[in-house]
Amino acid sequence: MSVLPLVFTSGWASGINAYAVVLLLGLFGVTGVSDDIPQTLQRPEVLIVAGALFLCEAVADKIPYVDSAWDAVHTVVRPLAGAWVGALLAGHSGSLPDVAAGLLGGSTALASHTVKAGTRMAVNTSPEPFSNFALSLAEDLGVGAVVAFAMFHPLAAAVVAGVLLAGGLLTLVFLVSRIRRFLRRRAQRREERRLAARAP
Repeated sequence: MSVLPLVFTSGWASGINAYAVVLLLGLFGVTGVSDDIPQTLQRPEVLIVAGALFLCEAVADKIPYVDSAWDAVHTVVRPLAGAWVGALLAGHSGSLPDVAAGLLGGSTALASHTVKAGTRMAVNTSPEPFSNFALSLAEDLGVGAVVAFAMFHPLAAAVVAGVLLAGGLLTLVFLVSRIRRFLRRRAQRREERRLAARAP
């Protein structure tokens, strides 16, 4: 059970920024901050790819509507990354079956991804771009801080991640009307483009 808090926390963080999680865990392993990081995450090619994709996400995530398109693509990527990291962490420690840890990491990542994607849809209904940028920056810093905290205090970090996840899901309930507005606008824009393409 000792690895369970770290699996949960990494799953939550993967749902927000999977590439940051892989990059941070790999760097913590390479620099010797933690001996519990699997060698797979410390491989140079994994760190290079995760770093490049993290930079892509850092840019795409701060542009209104581009961030929602990015989130749509990552509806599959983030839960899979959470499951992969969870299985690696469990396989390395031997304290949990790989499959169970993968399910925990993947389901937690899917839940936090849902919060992130839904919140972005709601924020994108606002005409100004600053709230989007601020939210993205807060997510990046939050993921970094919680994952780093988990290296030294995994149980406390899991509690923090759990509170953030529960708070995010509750906030999402209150943002349903704004999310519906975003989806209506997107459908309207698609219809306008379709009609414009058919016009002579």
